[in-house]
Amino acid sequence: MFRYLLLFLFISTITLAQKSDSLRNGGVNMDSVRYTNLKIRMSKTKFSRSIYRLLFRDVYNQGKKGEVKAIETNPFTPYEGMVIRKIVIKQLDVLGESVYDTTRVGKQLERFLSKNFHTNTRERIIRKSFLRFSEGDEIQASVLRDNERLLRKNGTITDARIIVVPRTDVTWMADIVVIIQDSWSWNISASPSKFNKFSLGLNNTNVNGTTHQQLTKIRYDASDSLQKFQFRTIYTIPYIGKTFITGQANFIYERDQKIQSIVFSRSFLTTETKYAGSIEAGHAKLRNYKRDLDSLDKENRYQTGYYYYDAWLGRSFKFPFKNSSLSEKSRLVFAMRHNRYKYTQRPEVRADTNIIYWDRSATLISFGYSNRSYKRDVLIYGFGRTEDVPVGNLLAVTAGQENTEFGQRGYAGVQYATGHYLPHSSGYLYGLVNVGSYFKNDSKQPGVISGQVNYISKLIPFRYSYFRQFVTVRYTRGVNRDPVDYINISRDNGIRGINSDRLIGTKKFTVGLETVYFSEKSLLGFRIAYYAFADFGLVTQDKFHLWNAPVYQGYGFGLRLRNENLSINTLQLRFGYYPNIPGTSSAIRYAIEGNTPLRLRDFDIAAPSMVPYQ
Repeated sequence: MFRYLLLFLFISTITLAQKSDSLRNGGVNMDSVRYTNLKIRMSKTKFSRSIYRLLFRDVYNQGKKGEVKAIETNPFTPYEGMVIRKIVIKQLDVLGESVYDTTRVGKQLERFLSKNFHTNTRERIIRKSFLRFSEGDEIQASVLRDNERLLRKNGTITDARIIVVPRTDVTWMADIVVIIQDSWSWNISASPSKFNKFSLGLNNTNVNGTTHQQLTKIRYDASDSLQKFQFRTIYTIPYIGKTFITGQANFIYERDQKIQSIVFSRSFLTTETKYAGSIEAGHAKLRNYKRDLDSLDKENRYQTGYYYYDAWLGRSFKFPFKNSSLSEKSRLVFAMRHNRYKYTQRPEVRADTNIIYWDRSATLISFGYSNRSYKRDVLIYGFGRTEDVPVGNLLAVTAGQENTEFGQRGYAGVQYATGHYLPHSSGYLYGLVNVGSYFKNDSKQPGVISGQVNYISKLIPFRYSYFRQFVTVRYTRGVNRDPVDYINISRDNGIRGINSDRLIGTKKFTVGLETVYFSEKSLLGFRIAYYAFADFGLVTQDKFHLWNAPVYQGYGFGLRLRNENLSINTLQLRFGYYPNIPGTSSAIRYAIEGNTPLRLRDFDIAAPSMVPYQ
């Protein structure tokens, strides 16, 4: 046994060193040859096969990086126009197997858990609701590639691949193999502290293999004077039939929010989608805690309640210039939206007081241009799964009218966004600019100016794994805003790890820096990523100069654990130092929390809307 262990360590060291050198020198093809040859040599005996599976299960994504880059050009183009003879659905075990290596076999425990504690998505559901092609159709390369992306986008699926297998007997026909690996569907969360204070949650992301999702959470706190028992349940149907319409029902009965709503929606899933829209209706009761910008020590509590409905419909049109290189990926989109909010409970409102609580209805129209495509990459926000990075541009102009209990006012806004991989493999750069304002005769009306820049470096090899650098810069300025309508630079809005209601104002500027090292290590199937961050933020009122405000700071480090085969959030451990945050008892903070994986912004045009003030 000791000799076998030494042999395993020796092979691991040599193989990893070869891979590291190959990637450092840009030798993706050479790495692929070595990977394939090693697999063939180590498949001859049962012992060597077991070593191979152990080796390449533990190495962090070494094979995937080269493979993802190699298939960046559309792999389905050579089969354009061939007729689909048969569609084969191959479903992998939720644990132990991989879409990148279908010969991989899970360990005995992984196979046992996959077969006995998880129900794979029903094949009938996949064929009926998730595939945009059928047997007898002609192969369209763009449709197959988009369909593969849509499968990965669904929360019930970890990863997916589509493979075309040409027929040898009939040259104009081909079979389609769809390889799917589900996410683990059950997620239980609990935080018991004592008998009279606890929380419990159950999330099933694939109810009985139907891809329906049900989330239920309860909380109890006997010492809470406002509400001891809290409850929420959310039921989601990702796609209804073959319409790609998503339905969701919400019932939330919690301390600070009570919401009952239902929504049906369909987005512009691909550039070929002609119609999109949604309809939503519900009732909400919210408890809002608001600070006074002129006296931060003063806090007001507002109890509000309202009924609402919101509906929009959009239509996309192909780019009119047929000979343009943009015609395939570009669309012109026209959309219209109408909503209404009727308050049943609120603080006192007047023409110049508590404007955000007015009864109101709005009708908006937008006209925009969208050019989008996707490039495959890995190790951005994911921990090994294929990530589809949006590349393209978006320009949308929105105009409309809002009717309120204090009269009518118009609205106009412009949004521009762009995102591209930089030349010479320098990374990915995304930019967004939003400008919007109400207008009414000569009176001052609220508006927003905001911008954002995100930079993501390329994967940088380090020893046997990789790291990335992330930079986020945000600017927001509110113009003529209501005193109870302000922005905060806490948490995801600026300085992570802090939830302070004193970091508020009407304009802000934040910079976030993060370095993430994707380790080759794993813990019980959970991949490990170490990270360090530095956040800086300025926030103040409109009557003061932003650059004269104090620079609020946060520094820290931590690690993230995630198993992409599970539907649970990423487990995050964070240690932070915050030298000058007002109203905090200590400059040092630590947390163990769940962190929802982020996704890059797309360039599809959605519902016409006012510029968000955040």
